[in-house]
Amino acid sequence: FSFVLLLCCAPHRLIQKCVMVFSLIESRKWFTVNGRQRLCHPLPSVKVEHRWIQIMFKSSGGKRPKKKTYYRVNDLDRVMELQKKPSLILRLKSIIQSQRKQCVLLRDLEKEVGFVQKWNFMGVIEKYPSIFHVTGSNRTPPTVMLTEKADKVSLEEDEARVQMEPILVKNLRKLLMLSVDCALPLETIQLIENDLGLPSDFRQSLIPKYPQFFSVKDVNGRTSLQLENWDSFLAVTAREERLACEGVLNSKEKARVLKDGNYFGPFAFQMRYPAGFRPNMNYLKEVQKWQKMEFPSPYLNAKRFELADPKAQKRVVAVLHELLSLTMEKRLTSAQIDAFHSKLRLPARLLLCLIKHHGIFYITNKGVRSTVILKEAYDGSNLICKCPLLLFRDKFIALTGRRVIDSCISAPT
Repeated sequence: FSFVLLLCCAPHRLIQKCVMVFSLIESRKWFTVNGRQRLCHPLPSVKVEHRWIQIMFKSSGGKRPKKKTYYRVNDLDRVMELQKKPSLILRLKSIIQSQRKQCVLLRDLEKEVGFVQKWNFMGVIEKYPSIFHVTGSNRTPPTVMLTEKADKVSLEEDEARVQMEPILVKNLRKLLMLSVDCALPLETIQLIENDLGLPSDFRQSLIPKYPQFFSVKDVNGRTSLQLENWDSFLAVTAREERLACEGVLNSKEKARVLKDGNYFGPFAFQMRYPAGFRPNMNYLKEVQKWQKMEFPSPYLNAKRFELADPKAQKRVVAVLHELLSLTMEKRLTSAQIDAFHSKLRLPARLLLCLIKHHGIFYITNKGVRSTVILKEAYDGSNLICKCPLLLFRDKFIALTGRRVIDSCISAPT
């Protein structure tokens, strides 16, 4: 209950009137006026020295809405846990190889990674002598370098980079085609350069090699990467490529919706609900209706569509699906996705969109940052399709004794 008290009286009179009002509430005698409930006795309003105490209507006695549960997927949470040590090892390898003498003084390690992270790297050096070798004596400061075996395996990275180049050019062109006006600020691309597999100096080493595809221009005061030519053959999503391989797009058989929400149709997404999730019939009917609904291609200009349109809302899901599909490990942090908010015309309540479609996307808080993972790209904790660079990294990390997953297939070039 809420009360609007407009009183102009002495404190003792105010107390008396408040006591009277609360006694009316305790009596719980109500009557209905115009479909709304009011106090029955004495009157709905009480006069006090030319001022009025307005007693508001009784609040609805409806039930509290049921709290929705976000079901965790332990295998996908484990993906982030499994990346902690490899990321440290690969970063330390890059630091060592960036030095002129291919070694780093332990006392200078703090300058590269900071005081706090230094101790994490020191633990990695001590734990994996098969990769890192420490030299030094009483007269010379300790130095860390790669072991002979690790140095031999690291030479294969150059070959993996060569194989990655056509994949990077293709994915970078598709990323620009997804964006409004086919342009993205370079600083935005740099936020996800590691996730795309781009080298840190891609502006100098990669972009000038393909002037027929890319150009660097100043757009609204920001240095941006501009797409030079539109290619209709690239305007095909990873979802459509998968459906074409499965023969769904050309099939004339009448598709049916399965009990888990999957529908083998041209506008359907692959659903993977967690084990503890038990959808009711109404929920599945809504999913079936949504799976069958047509929607525009994510490569069409987003300015042409109103976000309130259900088809445009489904298109947003396709845009997020394609953005994650362009990355090597099919995942991005929430902050990275948010950096593309204006260029991809993403909805204001992006988190609610991701949670609503939890059969397609998974949000994990494991690790340093919140991360969005594309569910269909993983079999348990293992990435199904790996590019040449990831295959090289797995081979290098295998020097620690970690088992290499051989069941994965490499990405097509």
